[in-house]
Order: sequence, then structure tokens, then C-alpha cells
Amino acid sequence: MARRISDYLNAVNKAAHSARGKDVLLYLMFVCVAFVFWVLLSLDSEVQRDYDVPVQLEELPDSVTMLGKLPATINVSVQGKGSQFLRYLWGKMPVMKIKFSENVRDHNEFALSRQKIEGRLRDYFGQGVMIASIRPDSVTLNFTSAPGVSLPLHVNAAVSAALGYTVTSEPVANVDSVRAFGINGVPNTLRVVETEPLNRSQLTDTGRFEVRLKPIEGIRLIPDRVIVTVPVEPLIAKRTKVNLDVINEPAGERLITFPSQVEVSFLVPMSAYSDDFPCHAYVDYDNMRPHRQHLPVRLSTMPSACRNISVSPDSVEYIIERTHQP
Repeated sequence: MARRISDYLNAVNKAAHSARGKDVLLYLMFVCVAFVFWVLLSLDSEVQRDYDVPVQLEELPDSVTMLGKLPATINVSVQGKGSQFLRYLWGKMPVMKIKFSENVRDHNEFALSRQKIEGRLRDYFGQGVMIASIRPDSVTLNFTSAPGVSLPLHVNAAVSAALGYTVTSEPVANVDSVRAFGINGVPNTLRVVETEPLNRSQLTDTGRFEVRLKPIEGIRLIPDRVIVTVPVEPLIAKRTKVNLDVINEPAGERLITFPSQVEVSFLVPMSAYSDDFPCHAYVDYDNMRPHRQHLPVRLSTMPSACRNISVSPDSVEYIIERTHQP
């Protein structure tokens, strides 16, 4: 390997010292010089560029809660010499910090006028730049020093599982209450907070969804979004044999069914397969009709976890036996 590298370097050195090689090196040198001149001219010329400047609010007192959110970035179009923007070509844009106390008005209002934003941006980019446009061009936010109120959270969800699966319980959020803040406190009429509607169908696995809270005018909710979990499990078939009972049987008669047991089949969530599901099967003496040799089998109400419930057979033959009356 070392010999191959040495042979390669000798070939390059020989080519560089040839007449053709010298011409190529001279050409590359002129290209490099031209590139340097182009860069210098570009840095000295006027350019206009757009930037998203990250913004951060600092020195916010612990007792103060902002009822709105400061924009994460301010989009600005600036004009100046290319050299002034050289430091913004690589890496992240530095954060522009805005002090809370320097921008407070009366009536619990935090305000940034266009003039203030322009002044901060000139400090940010340098006084030699010209601000062409700003978005947003002003910011006005309310704040409060009143304590928040804890309100229960209601998850507004319409969810369903795919065939062969089931939603095993109601969707639940990662928090059961949120804090509500208002300029003059929270009105007594506000008793509960709801999420935005969550609609999902054909679910085949437990899902976790980020859902925003339904906004309330003049009120800030913390947090303003939650994680809603929708528990989904596959369904598994389960069978059980139960004795067949008779109801409404009159005194002095005994109704005997054939068979005396029936098989009840149903689907249950996988995690509940080992659970005991009480089941009661019966026939009603009052359902007998002339010339009818079968009685329909009925089932009592089963736990809500059971799905696709069926009974076999769904009707049975019977005979009536007279009992001795004392």
C-alpha cells in the first residue's frame, strides 16, 4: 500500500512539473484569485436579506403570568453591506432578549411598538443596517398577577377501534386539571375546561395524541395542550358453558330443557382474558306457544367488556313435568 501511494505521488509530481501541468496550475491560481476578488466585492456591496430572529422574554417576575405568548421569532428584512451579515451565514441566530420591566404599560399590558422593535434590531444587526420590514411590527400582551384557578379537564374525544380490536376505557389526559389565569381573575361561571375535539378511527394499538385545549377569550390555560391516551387492545374469543335456568315457572309444573346447558361465546380484551365474566342463561315459561316445541334462550346483561356475544344453541326443546301438590 505504501509503495502504491509513493508511486501515485511521484506521478502527480511529474505531471505538475510538465508543461501542461504548469498551465493547469496557473489556471487554477487565477480562478482562486478571481474567487477572492468576487467575495470581497460581494461583502462590500449592498444586499437585502431576510432573517427569523429568535426572541426571549427575560426578567419576568414569578408573580406575573402572561396571558398571551411572545412570538418565538420576529421575521425581519434588513439591508446593508454583505460584510455586516457575514456572522449570520453559519450556525444558529443569536437570541434577542427583551426585558419585561422595560416594556410594561398601565392596565396590565406589555407592549412592544414598531419603534422599539426597530431599535432592538438595529442593536442586533448593527447601526449601519436599514430595516426594510418587520413581522410582526408590534406586540401587545396582557398579563396578570392574580393567582390561577385549578379547573377540571374534560377530554372531548370520539374514538373507535378497527375490526378485531376494542377501546378498553375512556380516553384520558396526562393531567386531570389545568390552571386558568385572567386579568381580573377567573369568572365563577367557568367550571370546566375542554380539549379540542379528538377524532380517531380504525385504531389497532394504544395511541397517544397531543391535543390543544379549547381557547377561552381573555383566559390563559397552563398547560395549553395535553397528551391524550386512547387504550386499545386486540379482542380474544372466550367460551363458557352455563346451566340453563327457567323463570316464571308456575307452581305444580316443572319445565325441563334439552339440553340443560348452553355455550356462551364472546370476545374480550386480551388483558381481561383470565377475568371471570358472570353469565346467566335462561328460558321464560311465558314464552311457550301452542304447537311450538322450542323456547328461545336469553342471556342476562353481561359486563361491558364483552363483545359479539352469542349463545349455542339459541333455542332448546322442552317438556313439562307435573309435580305432586301436597
